[in-house]
Amino acid sequence: MRLTAQSFRQWENKSITLLGMSGVGKTRLSNILMSRDWFHFSGDYRIGTRYLDEPILDNIKSQMMQIPFLRDLLRTDSIYIKNNITVHNLNPVSSFLGKLGNPKQGGLALNEFSRRQELHRLAEIAAMKDVPEFIHKAQNIYGYKHFINDAGGSLCELDDHQVYEHLFEHTLILYIKASKQDEEALIQRAKNDPKPLYYRDSFLVEQLAIYLQQLSIEYVALIDPDEFVRWIFPRLFYSRIPRYEAIAEQYGYTVTTEDVAKVTDEASFLEMIESAIKHQHN
Repeated sequence: MRLTAQSFRQWENKSITLLGMSGVGKTRLSNILMSRDWFHFSGDYRIGTRYLDEPILDNIKSQMMQIPFLRDLLRTDSIYIKNNITVHNLNPVSSFLGKLGNPKQGGLALNEFSRRQELHRLAEIAAMKDVPEFIHKAQNIYGYKHFINDAGGSLCELDDHQVYEHLFEHTLILYIKASKQDEEALIQRAKNDPKPLYYRDSFLVEQLAIYLQQLSIEYVALIDPDEFVRWIFPRLFYSRIPRYEAIAEQYGYTVTTEDVAKVTDEASFLEMIESAIKHQHN
């Protein structure tokens, strides 16, 4: 939604969507606000606990079935498997997404990788469509005054304007743009610790072809999964920036990671948003 600084200040029950790459400070802001009567809605947590719970468990069970001792226990219902996903532990979601490449190094075949990517895309869309319901729950069931939607870093990849319009209708969208210094830090972090990522299909197809050609690799099964993530992450990062900016320009407001770093409490968070609103109106 679009507001003036004054109308934002007078907005009794504020609802904010935080948009940006993983690592720009979305969850840090959410943690600051949680102690000040804000309900924290984590898009990734909702994806893992509601929409990908069964596929995640099926993936874990398929791995366990390869171990004779555990296979027998599973088939006789002697053990029970349950996800332990929390806002601060989303490892089961990452392990399900997986990495593309050599199966001997934990990689996935392209068809299976693409299948999981599509499941994640649909789950993220569904999670974002749940936001109005959780705004209502936050206020009317749990008694929270305000609502913060900590959206996943891949939100800009969905190519679904209904989702963005849906969030625009119910929340103020705030894009956190990484400074040049923070861009470099995020890219280096990804290279040091390559994690599973979501890629829109057209981007993956294009970049995979380039990677295979550059390294003279004939088959996806010969790709080192971690090395592929290290190679593709900077390209993914910079491909997402114009997408974030387009969403912010049409539906929201922009702040920087340097602005976010100065936020220490609810008052400074609200001041940051008011400043962003005033800047855009100017």
